[in-house]
Amino acid sequence: MTDVPALGSPAPDGPATDGPATDGPASPRFRLGFLTHVQGPGDLASTYDHAQELFVVADELGFDVGWVAQHHVSLGGGGLPSPWTFLAYAAARTRRIRLATAITILPLEDPVRLAEDVSVVDTLSGGRVEIGVGSGGSELEYAAFGRDVGRRRELTSEGLAVLRKALANEEVGAPGFTIQPPARDFTDRIWQGVFSGPGAEYAAAVGSNLLLNRAAYGYDEPTDTVQRPWAAAYLAAWDRPRVPRIGLSRFIFPAADRRTALAQIGPDVLAAAQRGAERGAFPKGIDTDEALRRYHSFYGHPEEIVAQLRQEKVLPVATDLIAQFNPAVVDHDAAIRALELIATEVAPALGWKPASPAEPALAGV
Repeated sequence: MTDVPALGSPAPDGPATDGPATDGPASPRFRLGFLTHVQGPGDLASTYDHAQELFVVADELGFDVGWVAQHHVSLGGGGLPSPWTFLAYAAARTRRIRLATAITILPLEDPVRLAEDVSVVDTLSGGRVEIGVGSGGSELEYAAFGRDVGRRRELTSEGLAVLRKALANEEVGAPGFTIQPPARDFTDRIWQGVFSGPGAEYAAAVGSNLLLNRAAYGYDEPTDTVQRPWAAAYLAAWDRPRVPRIGLSRFIFPAADRRTALAQIGPDVLAAAQRGAERGAFPKGIDTDEALRRYHSFYGHPEEIVAQLRQEKVLPVATDLIAQFNPAVVDHDAAIRALELIATEVAPALGWKPASPAEPALAGV
């Protein structure tokens, strides 16, 4: 097992520190990312353009990684079925920010074709790609692709094994066949989204970085209380020579004050929670306050958010903090302003420093 101090320096199975440490040798620089589900109130052409602009803005602000989520059916979740096409365009519009998926729904992909797409975008971007994979869970999406949703975990494991071989430039599919362009080293650039302790242990066993979602569905306890043991299980199971990496996705929306933030996010968060209640993920009759709690939301003035994040139980062992606004679909100008506040006020208070415009975003930590 390898422990990593990251934002703080607790033992992996011990209590969280009071908050992430700031500058000092015990706390290496963490990476700051943002995640977009590519949603918007207007037509998808405008939504895609706005999401691309977020990548450009984040690149200029010094964010280390820009992430996109894949959704074949929106259902209130997102509007991007083809993330690698989108990221290829983002690669052309940006200079240094890394480009990633959280997640690519692996059972609905041919892993060899996926590896080709990943390698093409990585080549075009100068080696800036990372890939997060997971099983998804939409019965409609699985039916549309002729896959059995009941076998999603098995299909994910099978697909990941092939994807790893392909990105390692090993033979896949047929004797003598390897992907082109040949992939660069992806040893530490594959992430897995998990929703349980055993899932985290499996991710460690196969050498994947760990992705933790913004909310733990189906639990009454706070998300960080639920997920901290998963992170501990991952770290305890890690046996690779390189440092383990944990990406922590969190709903973070700073604004001028709490009332302004709530006006932007409250109705959408409540609507999402009500949809979740229909699926059994949240209790029936949920109200806005409980919906915000269930989505483990950090919102308000930047100083309020910093104080809240200092109490976050998983953050001290994270190597990557990934901010997102989903399930809220905020005004585009408000989204840009929120990214600016995260990069200039929230993250620096937690010890993050933007990369120089002349240097590439960190590939690892």
